[in-house]
Amino acid sequence: MEHGWTSRLQGMEGPIYTAIADAIGAAVAAGELRAGERLPTHRALAEALGVDLTTITRAYAEARRRGLLQATVGRGTFVRAQPAPPPRARPAEGLVDLGMNLPPLPAEPPLQDLLQQGLVHLLARSEPAHLLTYRPGAGTAGERMAGAAWLRPTLGEIDPERVLVCPGAQPALLAALGSLAGAGDLVLTDRLTYPGLRGAAAQLGLRLAGLAADAEGLLPDALEAACREGRPKALYCVPTIHNPTTVTMPLARRRAIVEAARRHGLRILEDDAYGLLPSRPLPALAALAPELGFHVATVSKVLSPALRVAYLVAPDARAATRLAAALRANVLMPSPLLTGLLTGWVQDGTAGTVLVAIRHESTARQAMAREILPSPAFDAHPEGLHLWLRLPPRWNRLAFVTHLRRQGGLAVVPSDAFAADPAVPPPEAVRVSLGAAADREALRHALHRLAEALREEPPPPFAEVV
Repeated sequence: MEHGWTSRLQGMEGPIYTAIADAIGAAVAAGELRAGERLPTHRALAEALGVDLTTITRAYAEARRRGLLQATVGRGTFVRAQPAPPPRARPAEGLVDLGMNLPPLPAEPPLQDLLQQGLVHLLARSEPAHLLTYRPGAGTAGERMAGAAWLRPTLGEIDPERVLVCPGAQPALLAALGSLAGAGDLVLTDRLTYPGLRGAAAQLGLRLAGLAADAEGLLPDALEAACREGRPKALYCVPTIHNPTTVTMPLARRRAIVEAARRHGLRILEDDAYGLLPSRPLPALAALAPELGFHVATVSKVLSPALRVAYLVAPDARAATRLAAALRANVLMPSPLLTGLLTGWVQDGTAGTVLVAIRHESTARQAMAREILPSPAFDAHPEGLHLWLRLPPRWNRLAFVTHLRRQGGLAVVPSDAFAADPAVPPPEAVRVSLGAAADREALRHALHRLAEALREEPPPPFAEVV
């Protein structure tokens, strides 16, 4: 391309992707690019400029962040027709959250634009009375069918009558736990487990007991022994990309856990928040033994927390009816806007496109962590959102967390947050989440600072007292 707005690139300084975004902005200001005008595809522009595809992807993403462009799945990238809200301010240098476990924002497709377009389309094609009223607590028939379709990679074909639509995973966990156990009852889990389970168990007055695990997850022998000794009511587990240890149970271990549960008549509450992140997902426990319990799958960890939707799959339609009543008593219903948006995304393929993009971004961030951090020190899934970092002997986990926050401006989560039994000392380890950083550049900077902290000596006690 010798003419047009790309000629503005000559003489521009700085990274190529920002120079392209600057050129787009200058062309829009000069009227060379008009509202609604379609820009070249990523591949076509990359070939014309002689740069790689990633550079164009970053350039268009930066131009969208500045409010210059908007993208529509299946149509392309266009000059924004209306003034956009001012771009979101980037966090101050050094203030990077490695504690919150959420999916990274992919450069493509632009999630903010998809949310805006999706809600516009939903409102345009729906009767207002359908969205602006109270709804059945389990979701509409169409929403439950979409849930069954979304979970097909891990559960196979399931009856939509077994699927309940919930406003997030926590209400689903609370309802399922309440149907499995009552005050004083024992629930088994990993020694390190999801903090949300601890909160739900406390609300219901349940006792938690942690089971031993190895590099493949929960030990079947430990489960057998606990069933013989304690008469537990249920087992809670996260079989794929365990939070926080990142362990994924292989198929043989899943079958062994299921068989042990069957022998003892033990119900299973499966939290599959990360089950769809692997490009080759394993069968869920609920696919191996649907009669044994409940399956919870939130979209917050694989699409966006903004959607606040989770699917709860019951053993059968009868159990689903009972759970629907529990959910209605607790949270009344999920948001019709959010469930309608997600249902449309599942039906038209947008949800699958976003999932693939998040998986790609997560893979890139995990590769960056392997490049920067000492590899023997941590465990991770190559397509996961977090890693489990074991500290060198000189560091205490709480001292390390405090040091990172004070000296490095970084937030990570100590193992104490995941301890099923507070009386049992947790390991000297922290969970490091890779998704909350604004972009790869911010994450790279944070990981280098984290690596430096691992090499440092702990400060003397009370060193900051004056």
